[in-house]
Amino acid sequence: MKAAPPPEEEPDRVPGAPHPRETAELYGQAAAADAFLAARAGGRMHHAWLLSGPRGVGKATLAWRIARAVLAGSPTLHMPPDHPVFRRVAALSEPRLALVRRGVNPATGRLRGEITVDEVRRLRDFLQMSAAEGGWRVVIVDAAEEMNPSAANALLKLLEEPPARVLFLLVSHRPGQLLATIRSRCRMLRLGPLGPEDLARALAAAGGGPAGPGLAALAGGSVGEALQLARDEGPALYGEILALIDRLPRIPRPALVAFADSLAGREADARAALARRLVPLALARIARAGVAGAEPDAPPGEAALAARLCPDGAAARIWAEAALSLSGRLDRAHAVNLDPAQAMLDCFLDIEETARYLLPDA
Repeated sequence: MKAAPPPEEEPDRVPGAPHPRETAELYGQAAAADAFLAARAGGRMHHAWLLSGPRGVGKATLAWRIARAVLAGSPTLHMPPDHPVFRRVAALSEPRLALVRRGVNPATGRLRGEITVDEVRRLRDFLQMSAAEGGWRVVIVDAAEEMNPSAANALLKLLEEPPARVLFLLVSHRPGQLLATIRSRCRMLRLGPLGPEDLARALAAAGGGPAGPGLAALAGGSVGEALQLARDEGPALYGEILALIDRLPRIPRPALVAFADSLAGREADARAALARRLVPLALARIARAGVAGAEPDAPPGEAALAARLCPDGAAARIWAEAALSLSGRLDRAHAVNLDPAQAMLDCFLDIEETARYLLPDA
């Protein structure tokens, strides 16, 4: 394998956090790890495994732990960072391991938006080599749904006729987007969101510090999401969004325009991207709280908003549908480079209309 690229060129790394191949511990995913170990110990180790689940819950960390254990012939997934295999894998200098992920476009110097067929074709030379002393070789694909159609078909051919003693580990946040034929040739390992205690431990291990008020709830059990929210001041932005929603059914125009304007300009790209996720999330969480009650670690003010805006199941359904609709609209507006300030302003005007329908006497 070639040497590790700079962190900013790694599409499978959360900015500011260790890469999963550098991570020694895995939190909250004992069931998935034990399922793999049981299959391996019983002589039923399938040649291809699909590790699926929400983004940031430890799928890639588990894949790299499995890879290290198989390459070292270890019966356990635990390996100290000073182990020779751990060090080689962390440096991407382990010759028995291949990584398939989005690469850098040499014409632009930027990461590609998809995994191209050339990335998969590079496996041919790797798979033609024999592992030393009859050992295993490992291929990690992260994230598998990022393969374009040509790359997916090229990988499918390898999965259909796998070389001896080669283990494929496919990491996927959205396995439904994969070819059904790829899914059918893999054994599934499902990883779920982390509980509050495991999330706090994983966040601390990743250098994220303690989870502040509301951060764990907004992260949805995802360490990666929690790290990005903390980095981009997500809880504070979510508080701004709740403050606007609290003024429904009519938000004062100066406050609404000021919020929308704060999303404009290239320097506000990160804030605008986060707002596109958090505004629909706020509506979805209000809908859920209206039916099931507020979460114990809900962000400040959210429970009171849910009680006022979502008094019954019918209102919850309307807010849930609004959240889904607005999420799609904001994503489409971003895809065609519409002004993020205007797109957000339009969405809040629709939120007002929904609130006036549900609260006609307010």
